[in-house]
Parts: sequence; structure tokens; C-alpha cells
Amino acid sequence: MTEQKPTNKKPSLKQVGLSETVLWDLYTNLLKTRLLDERLRKLFRQGRFAGTYFSAVGQEATTVGPTYGLRDEDIIAPSHREIGANVTKGVPLELIVAQVYARRNSPDKGKSHPCHYGYRPKGVISPASTLAGQTIVGTGCAMGFKIQKKDNVVLAFFGEGSTSRGGWHEALNYAGIHKLPIVYICQNNLWAESVPATLQAGIKDFADRAKAYGFPGVTIDGNDIVQTHKTAAEAIARARAGEGPTLIECKTYRWYGHSEIDPADYRQTEELENWKKKDPVIRAEKLLLDLEILNTAKREALVENLDQEIEAAVQVCEKEKYVEPEEAYNDVYSERFPVLKDEY
Repeated sequence: MTEQKPTNKKPSLKQVGLSETVLWDLYTNLLKTRLLDERLRKLFRQGRFAGTYFSAVGQEATTVGPTYGLRDEDIIAPSHREIGANVTKGVPLELIVAQVYARRNSPDKGKSHPCHYGYRPKGVISPASTLAGQTIVGTGCAMGFKIQKKDNVVLAFFGEGSTSRGGWHEALNYAGIHKLPIVYICQNNLWAESVPATLQAGIKDFADRAKAYGFPGVTIDGNDIVQTHKTAAEAIARARAGEGPTLIECKTYRWYGHSEIDPADYRQTEELENWKKKDPVIRAEKLLLDLEILNTAKREALVENLDQEIEAAVQVCEKEKYVEPEEAYNDVYSERFPVLKDEY
């Protein structure tokens, strides 16, 4: 048998299975997320805002791919590394920056920890610091959609470390019993802060956990924007059709520490460098270049436009004031139930 030599044949749109418009939008959101994320890291190191910052550089495809194409009415239940989901869902950049800066124009009015992005008009729940807490709230939202007979869906994001929490298991068990319209997205970046995944669970693929709750689980390359989008789109369609949840495990890697105050010296340099070679932004860029959707001039123009958009958002937020301390008393009780308010 004659040995087959590898070819450098370029892919076609038909082979990729996505339109030129979708691929351009996915790449644009990936690049916008990367540029915004790196800018916010730089601003933190310059002392321009307090607290810390939780970067998602390296794992953008796990949030951009699944979120692209959602309706405003669909819910996102995020954790603290879902900046890409907010960008892709259409949350204005100045509101994302304002949340990190804790300024009064932030949707949470400066009350939350940095990177706890939330925005009701786009269906983004403000996350809590409690690990897997957003999974439980998202499952409740999915139950609400089912009771209301709406075909909206929920995307719940979390890291592999969250799967060790009891509430996480309760949420997935409940969703499996009631066939709720929710897609659970596990971003397995191999480290739950400084604890490796090998010490989190005795299984190789966290998607296997779905078997215990009676719905499908699938493990994919979390740095492949086409695969994350297509896999999530299938799961979302299944949820809208009333067929229940799906657990998608995205194998990925965060380039930096758990937060900007974490040097991440518990990881091996070789491990990091190997994952950097799988950069989701560069991989998407190469695909678009091969398909002749992108060229150097288009990329440079896009970067310039995105940088200007990010700079404008930063300028708006740095001119805003912090809220008054009394703001802590607002938004504690709902105004929708005046009878209960009068009684108590």
C-alpha cells in the first residue's frame, strides 16, 4: 500500500457547516472578548480599579460559542469568568467595565465583587460568589420557563471544581427529573484555583456525571469555536423542543492565575505553553484566513475598531462616580409585593 502523504487542503464553508456571517460574528466576539479582557487586566495592574480581576483569557470559545444566537429572553447563569458570554449576548461594554470598576452606572450599582457581570435586559443573571450557586438559580429559571410553557432556554456556566458542590448535583438531578430546558456548560480548565482536576474527581471526563441524572453528556474541545457553537446549538435546540438538559464539558485552559492576585506558581510552565499553542482566537483566525473571510487588512481594521470601542467604554466609566453608601439599602426587597412589605 502506498503511504498517503498529508495534504494542506483548505477547508470549505460546506465542510465547516457554518455560514460566512456566523463565522465572522463568532471571530469578532472572540477577539472583542480577548481585547477587553487583556485591557481590564492591564487596568488592574495600573491600579485603575480596586479588588481583583478574574481573567478568562484562553477559554473564550467556551462562552462565545454557546452564547451566540441566543434570544434576549434566554437566560445565562454565569460564574465569574463569563465575560465572553456577556459580550456575545450584547451587554454594552461600558456596563461590563462599570461592573469591574464598581461605579454607579454598573447594573449592580457597584455592590458586587469584580467580574460578577449581570444585565437583566439581556437575560444575564448576576452571579454569586458561592461556587455553583448560579447553576441552582439557572435551574430554577428553567423550571419557570417550563411552568410558563415558554420555549426559552438557560445556559449555566461553571468550572469543573463546581461539580464537587452538593448544590450542583441537586440542580442537575432536578433538571433531569423534570426535563428542564437548560444546557449545563462545564469549563474544565484543569485547575479549581490551585487544585488540579485529578484531585477533584476520579473520572477523566466530567461529562460522564450526566449519566447519573438521565440526560446526555458530551466532552468537546473547548478551544474550537466551531465545535463549541455547533455542540451547544444542538443542545439548545433539544432543550427548546422539550427534550431536557444536556451537560457539555469543554476542555480548555486559563492562561493566568485564578485571579490577578494569584501568581499560579503551582502550574508547570510547559503545561501553560502547550495550551497557548491551542489559543482559540488564533485557531479561529486561521480558519477564517483559510476560508478567505479574513485578511490582514480586515483584521487590523477590526482590532482598531474594537480598541476604540473598549477605550470609549473605559473613558465613560472612569468619569463616573462611586455610589453613596446608602445605596446598600436599595434593591434589598422587591417592590412587587406591597402587601408583604406593609405587613413586615
